[in-house]
Amino acid sequence: MLFWIFLVGGLAARYAAGRRILGGALLLCVPLIDVVLLGATVLSIRDGAGPTVWHGLSAAYLGLTVVYGHRTVRWADARFARRFGGSSAPPRPSLHGRAAVVDAWKSWFRFLLAYAISVGLIFGLVVLAGTFDKGAPLLVWLNPLTKVLVYSLIWPIVTTIWPGKAPEQGTEQAPGQETAPEQETATGNG
Repeated sequence: MLFWIFLVGGLAARYAAGRRILGGALLLCVPLIDVVLLGATVLSIRDGAGPTVWHGLSAAYLGLTVVYGHRTVRWADARFARRFGGSSAPPRPSLHGRAAVVDAWKSWFRFLLAYAISVGLIFGLVVLAGTFDKGAPLLVWLNPLTKVLVYSLIWPIVTTIWPGKAPEQGTEQAPGQETAPEQETATGNG
């Protein structure tokens, strides 16, 4: 939750309020929140608190934000810059063919990295807890993370099989504009 509060607060300060230094400082706090969260989780378990599902959530969350946090900040920054800073909209990539396949696999491998970090942190917390019995609530997060990893593999496989074709040159039309059917030429039968 703090991730989003600092992200929106930093971007609002930067663009809506025109306070670039304050906005930059708030945005620099975004990755620090993850470190504080993990530190609090480790201290809590080390001090004898029984591991809970919420401790596991912090490990799963940290893996995702390490991989996707910077991309999320860049994406949100571009949207705020467009809305409040007068920047132009970023061009939308037109992915087809090989580029679509490469993009789909990069996306999946990016999630695989987030998964590996999350799972590593979860097992690290289990080791910190002492036994698998004590750390069982932490392991609950392996189920949804693994399901997302496996189900997200469908997209790159489908994209590899059917990568899509590039739009044909000159066939793009303005919205609402229809092509008139070709008129038949009348030939006289004499």
